[in-house]
Amino acid sequence: MDATAAVLDGLDPEQREVALAARGPVCVLAGAGTGKTRAVAHRIAYGVAAGMVDPARVLAVTFTTRAAGELRARLRLLGSQALPGGGLEQVAARTFHAAALRQLTHFWPLTVGGRPPQVLDSKVSLVADAARGLRQRLSMPELRDVASEIEWAKVTGVAPEDYQQAAGKVGRTLSTGSAQLARLYAVYEDLRRERHLVDFESVLELTAAILAEHPKAAAAVRNRYGYFVVDEYQDVNPLQKMLLDAWAGDRDEVCVVGDPRQTIYSFTGATPAYLTGFAAEHPGATMIRLVRNYRSTPQVVTLANRLSGAFAPGGDVLVAQRPAGPEPEFAEYADELEEAAAVARRAAALIRAGTAARQIAVLVRINGQTLPFEQALGQAGVPYVVRGAQRFFDRPEVRQAAGLLKAASHAISAEREPAAQVRAILSGIGLTVEPPSGRGKARERWESLEGLARFADEFLAASPGASLADLAAELTARSASGEAPVLDGVTLASLHAAKGLEWDAVFLAGLTDGTLPIVYAQTDDAIEEERRLLYVGITRARDRLYLSWALARSPGSRPSRRPSRFLPDIRPRRRLPGSGVAASGRKR
Repeated sequence: MDATAAVLDGLDPEQREVALAARGPVCVLAGAGTGKTRAVAHRIAYGVAAGMVDPARVLAVTFTTRAAGELRARLRLLGSQALPGGGLEQVAARTFHAAALRQLTHFWPLTVGGRPPQVLDSKVSLVADAARGLRQRLSMPELRDVASEIEWAKVTGVAPEDYQQAAGKVGRTLSTGSAQLARLYAVYEDLRRERHLVDFESVLELTAAILAEHPKAAAAVRNRYGYFVVDEYQDVNPLQKMLLDAWAGDRDEVCVVGDPRQTIYSFTGATPAYLTGFAAEHPGATMIRLVRNYRSTPQVVTLANRLSGAFAPGGDVLVAQRPAGPEPEFAEYADELEEAAAVARRAAALIRAGTAARQIAVLVRINGQTLPFEQALGQAGVPYVVRGAQRFFDRPEVRQAAGLLKAASHAISAEREPAAQVRAILSGIGLTVEPPSGRGKARERWESLEGLARFADEFLAASPGASLADLAAELTARSASGEAPVLDGVTLASLHAAKGLEWDAVFLAGLTDGTLPIVYAQTDDAIEEERRLLYVGITRARDRLYLSWALARSPGSRPSRRPSRFLPDIRPRRRLPGSGVAASGRKR
């Protein structure tokens, strides 16, 4: 078997089509679990084997170091098995920022002159300096929210003087207010330049500017790289697109891969418009659709297709390739504690039956939802890890509150009800009756404090006569118990943090209106992005999928919640065999 045949061996018809489209503009619309990384790796290898591509001139751009590592690993395997000596190890697989920073560091002395600027690890400290310069007092969550908003403005090309109008146009709201944020943004940029610093967005922007303004630098980059692959193209933002165009110049050797149904980062400036508009931008481009799903059972794939048909009618339907598995299960519970306890019991049963704990995930919309599941899993003796966030009792605001409660337990009169004391103390560090507007760290901090207040209410209700000191001791004990690292446990994560991952069994919990879709998703576009989040959650499951919701927050509370408005699109109209769940979705 010659090298080209060896590279194509084992590919399905659509993946083979991707590999054979080794030159020219190519757009691969790759559904969840369809083997896009495999297809892209084989495309590069086929081009090299056929003598059409110099591996040293390939730049494959990904969004995470994990994805870049996965592509490099696949290329190494192909090189050893099908194309020994082909030079696939020379392919550059990097994130946008890593590739840009290399170029900026190299070309700065040659074009701008002097030493390259230092990269800011985080914007927060510089935002804090800007706030002090304006005599504004901002909490740490507010500083983080301002930093995130500056990031959005920069990736979308919005200057400080244009921020208010741009933010108002798309409905972005923060507790600091748009006028104040615009001033902070302007001072932040002044300080950044004065101190010879660059943030991640400036790295992309300045690299693109150097290539646009210095023909020799542009020629050097285009001589070095002539063959581009971009993964997760639905998540590209305007600044990244500008840099990609600067790299490519007037050439069209660009292959992009993505899935518009998995666009879940619009709030950061990402847009699927570049993916969906690729054919218009590149007339004659090769368009290929990967639809064979190798990840999930037909039952999970069917559920995903039902949901995608609701938000993308007429779109591609995933075609399951795996043997049949159990039907997804739907369950409704009286309250959050009952829901969490049921999830923990089922997770424990799966582990006893042979599923590794690390192959189980509980996915929620926001990090503030993890507390009852952390408690229930712990009580059931099920190890767990929290991905993308700290464990609840390790979060800074929770630790701060625990310290204040402990101090207050020695100073506050015991005549006052402990629950009222808790609320008074928490209000002093940011707990308000209504949450902050919009999304962001301030909102997440509020959700943690509100979750702590709920925990206190439940602890005190369950322990008549308990004092503030008893509550403080309980918080200290729970925080300490979470210090030991857990190497193999059930994953607790938000839906955003689950992107790109997969598990044998997935629990999608807390599926109520106001949570999914989130309460601040008010526009049609925002609602559809929430629906895509659910789609991402569903397609993380290989074998087993459980969807659940609770009608009330705590035992005895009024059942005021409604199941997510997305559920009617996917819930079965009949009783699920052996699941104990009726067509209505209510637990039997």
